[in-house]
Amino acid sequence: MHSKVIIVGSGPAGHTAALYLSRATLEPVMFEGFLANGFAPGGQLTTTTDVENYPGFPDGIMGPEMMEKFRQQSLKFGTKILTETISKVDLFSRPFKLWREGAEDKEPDTADTIIIATGAAAKRLNLPGEDTYWQKGISACAVCDGAVPIFRNKSLAVVGGGDSAAEESLFLTKYASHVYVCVRRDKLRASKVMANRLLSNPKITILWNTVPIECKGDGKLLNNLIIKDTKTNEIKELKVNGLFYAIGHVPATELVKGQLDLDQDGYIITKPDTTYTNIEGVFAAGDVKDKKYRQAITSAGSGCMAALECERWLSERAEE
Repeated sequence: MHSKVIIVGSGPAGHTAALYLSRATLEPVMFEGFLANGFAPGGQLTTTTDVENYPGFPDGIMGPEMMEKFRQQSLKFGTKILTETISKVDLFSRPFKLWREGAEDKEPDTADTIIIATGAAAKRLNLPGEDTYWQKGISACAVCDGAVPIFRNKSLAVVGGGDSAAEESLFLTKYASHVYVCVRRDKLRASKVMANRLLSNPKITILWNTVPIECKGDGKLLNNLIIKDTKTNEIKELKVNGLFYAIGHVPATELVKGQLDLDQDGYIITKPDTTYTNIEGVFAAGDVKDKKYRQAITSAGSGCMAALECERWLSERAEE
């Protein structure tokens, strides 16, 4: 199958790109993935509950429902969506070649342009009880989830010692009664400015040399964290109603490693203020290139950028 545009990924970035490209009659094909990067089609938002910070939904909307609306809109305007995962690409050939998972020994799909929108996944600790209380008291995004009712005026815990952990902890003080920061070592990795803000905030207590080892609750919501002192091995309970991971993300870039330029953390490098990668005709959008904001709305915005730049690129080549 040959396409003018193939979109790899099905989060807000991928679907926004699909919407713009299909309305431009470019007949995009989206490989939404089958548990690609560990997520159902729709990406990280399919694992979230209430989304309250996306414009247009004053009463909030469940993450899976929101992504289904994105999908229906892409289909409405003519995007062809395939629930398959792309496992291999050749970006050095023209047209570009893409192989489907399980069919690597068969003829590849080809495309004139590709938009990589494979996203990123938050690092998790895989603690006992974590799966039970994921999105029921455990989150990897304070900005996304910190304001929801189950966390308001409650004691919360943050895991991490870098700038992200500091930023998320400070953000949570707007809503929490108190925030405990579990730091594995006896010092913070955060910048001096962020560390000072953390240390001087009366609503924050730093638990040095501390790691969580188990998540407990009532079966519905988290209400207790078992923590361990890494020096003394003392184990005790920490009564909290929320646990936020701030230990980094892993971008889904294994597919393009060795072909697209990646930064030291594995994110795709794009030309400043664009979605252009180092290979002409290949664009990157969403969390796969964004380590700073990581929001649905910013992902959707970069998906729009990728579509417009892709459309322009194809138009310029057609005129040559």
